[in-house]
Amino acid sequence: MDLLEEHNRARAQVGVPRLQWSIRLAREANEWAQHLAQQGRMIHATRDQRAGSGENLWMGHAGYYGADTMVGGFVAERQHFRNGEFPKVSSTGNWRDVGHYTQVIWRGTREVGCAVARGRQNDFLVCRYFPAGNVYNQRVF
Repeated sequence: MDLLEEHNRARAQVGVPRLQWSIRLAREANEWAQHLAQQGRMIHATRDQRAGSGENLWMGHAGYYGADTMVGGFVAERQHFRNGEFPKVSSTGNWRDVGHYTQVIWRGTREVGCAVARGRQNDFLVCRYFPAGNVYNQRVF
Protein backbone atom coordinates (compact mmCIF):
# COMPACT_ATOMS: atom_id res chain seq x y z
CA MET A 1 0.00 0.00 0.00
CA ASP A 2 3.01 2.30 -0.30
CA LEU A 3 1.69 3.39 -3.69
CA LEU A 4 -1.57 4.51 -2.06
CA GLU A 5 0.24 6.33 0.74
CA GLU A 6 2.46 8.21 -1.73
CA HIS A 7 -0.64 9.38 -3.58
CA ASN A 8 -2.35 10.44 -0.36
CA ARG A 9 0.76 12.28 0.87
CA ALA A 10 0.66 14.45 -2.27
CA ARG A 11 -3.10 14.98 -1.90
CA ALA A 12 -2.72 16.03 1.75
CA GLN A 13 -0.24 18.72 0.70
CA VAL A 14 -2.96 20.45 -1.33
CA GLY A 15 -5.85 19.65 1.02
CA VAL A 16 -7.91 17.27 -1.10
CA PRO A 17 -9.58 14.09 0.24
CA ARG A 18 -7.61 10.86 0.51
CA LEU A 19 -7.98 8.23 -2.19
CA GLN A 20 -9.30 4.75 -1.43
CA TRP A 21 -7.63 1.65 -2.85
CA SER A 22 -9.71 -0.11 -5.52
CA ILE A 23 -9.14 -3.81 -6.04
CA ARG A 24 -10.89 -3.57 -9.41
CA LEU A 25 -8.65 -0.73 -10.60
CA ALA A 26 -5.56 -2.55 -9.29
CA ARG A 27 -6.54 -5.69 -11.21
CA GLU A 28 -7.06 -3.67 -14.40
CA ALA A 29 -3.77 -1.84 -13.83
CA ASN A 30 -2.00 -5.17 -13.37
CA GLU A 31 -3.37 -6.50 -16.67
CA TRP A 32 -2.08 -3.42 -18.50
CA ALA A 33 1.25 -3.41 -16.63
CA GLN A 34 1.80 -7.04 -17.67
CA HIS A 35 1.02 -6.06 -21.28
CA LEU A 36 3.54 -3.19 -21.14
CA ALA A 37 6.20 -5.45 -19.61
CA GLN A 38 5.74 -7.93 -22.44
CA GLN A 39 5.90 -5.15 -25.04
CA GLY A 40 8.87 -3.51 -23.34
CA ARG A 41 7.52 -0.01 -23.91
CA MET A 42 5.05 2.44 -22.46
CA ILE A 43 1.80 3.21 -24.21
CA HIS A 44 -1.45 4.41 -22.67
CA ALA A 45 -4.50 2.22 -22.87
CA THR A 46 -7.33 3.72 -24.89
CA ARG A 47 -10.23 5.35 -23.05
CA ASP A 48 -12.37 2.31 -23.95
CA GLN A 49 -9.73 -0.10 -22.64
CA ARG A 50 -9.67 1.89 -19.39
CA ALA A 51 -13.48 1.99 -19.12
CA GLY A 52 -13.21 5.74 -18.60
CA SER A 53 -10.73 5.64 -15.72
CA GLY A 54 -7.68 7.89 -15.66
CA GLU A 55 -4.21 6.44 -16.08
CA ASN A 56 -0.64 7.31 -15.13
CA LEU A 57 2.34 5.30 -16.39
CA TRP A 58 5.93 5.11 -15.19
CA MET A 59 8.92 3.04 -16.30
CA GLY A 60 12.34 2.55 -14.73
CA HIS A 61 15.23 0.08 -14.49
CA ALA A 62 13.95 -3.22 -13.09
CA GLY A 63 14.28 -3.74 -9.34
CA TYR A 64 15.84 -0.38 -8.65
CA TYR A 65 12.98 1.92 -7.66
CA GLY A 66 10.48 1.97 -4.81
CA ALA A 67 6.95 3.36 -4.63
CA ASP A 68 8.22 6.71 -3.37
CA THR A 69 10.32 7.23 -6.50
CA MET A 70 7.71 5.87 -8.89
CA VAL A 71 4.84 8.03 -7.64
CA GLY A 72 7.41 10.73 -6.90
CA GLY A 73 7.94 11.00 -10.64
CA PHE A 74 4.31 12.03 -11.01
CA VAL A 75 4.45 14.38 -8.04
CA ALA A 76 7.68 16.07 -9.20
CA GLU A 77 5.66 17.72 -11.95
CA ARG A 78 4.20 20.05 -9.31
CA GLN A 79 7.15 22.38 -9.97
CA HIS A 80 5.31 23.55 -13.11
CA PHE A 81 1.78 23.33 -11.71
CA ARG A 82 -0.52 26.28 -11.24
CA ASN A 83 -4.04 25.64 -10.02
CA GLY A 84 -6.79 26.60 -12.38
CA GLU A 85 -9.17 25.17 -14.92
CA PHE A 86 -7.79 22.30 -16.92
CA PRO A 87 -5.91 22.50 -19.32
CA LYS A 88 -4.58 25.90 -18.19
CA VAL A 89 -2.69 24.39 -15.26
CA SER A 90 0.99 24.62 -16.20
CA SER A 91 3.46 27.46 -15.91
CA THR A 92 5.05 26.11 -19.12
CA GLY A 93 1.81 26.52 -21.07
CA ASN A 94 1.65 22.76 -21.77
CA TRP A 95 -0.66 20.73 -19.51
CA ARG A 96 1.26 17.56 -20.40
CA ASP A 97 4.11 18.88 -18.24
CA VAL A 98 1.87 18.47 -15.17
CA GLY A 99 -0.75 15.94 -16.31
CA HIS A 100 0.47 13.07 -14.11
CA TYR A 101 0.53 15.33 -11.07
CA THR A 102 -2.90 16.83 -11.74
CA GLN A 103 -4.36 13.31 -11.97
CA VAL A 104 -2.81 12.43 -8.60
CA ILE A 105 -4.29 15.50 -6.88
CA TRP A 106 -7.55 15.83 -8.87
CA ARG A 107 -10.21 16.66 -6.25
CA GLY A 108 -12.96 14.62 -7.90
CA THR A 109 -10.94 11.41 -8.05
CA ARG A 110 -11.89 9.03 -5.23
CA GLU A 111 -10.20 5.70 -6.00
CA VAL A 112 -6.85 4.46 -7.23
CA GLY A 113 -5.44 1.05 -8.07
CA CYS A 114 -1.86 0.44 -9.18
CA ALA A 115 0.35 -2.44 -10.22
CA VAL A 116 3.99 -2.97 -11.13
CA ALA A 117 5.15 -5.55 -13.67
CA ARG A 118 8.74 -6.47 -14.49
CA GLY A 119 9.86 -6.61 -18.08
CA ARG A 120 13.21 -7.76 -19.43
CA GLN A 121 14.94 -4.52 -18.47
CA ASN A 122 12.37 -2.28 -16.81
CA ASP A 123 9.62 -2.19 -14.23
CA PHE A 124 6.33 -0.73 -15.44
CA LEU A 125 3.97 1.03 -13.04
CA VAL A 126 0.36 1.54 -14.07
CA CYS A 127 -2.03 3.51 -11.86
CA ARG A 128 -5.71 3.79 -12.67
CA TYR A 129 -7.97 6.50 -11.21
CA PHE A 130 -11.73 6.81 -10.83
CA PRO A 131 -13.38 9.07 -11.61
CA ALA A 132 -10.74 10.21 -14.08
CA GLY A 133 -9.16 13.61 -13.64
CA ASN A 134 -7.80 16.07 -16.17
CA VAL A 135 -11.28 17.03 -17.34
CA TYR A 136 -11.38 20.07 -19.60
CA ASN A 137 -12.87 23.25 -18.12
CA GLN A 138 -12.87 21.89 -14.55
CA ARG A 139 -10.67 23.07 -11.69
CA VAL A 140 -8.03 20.66 -10.39
CA PHE A 141 -9.03 21.41 -6.77
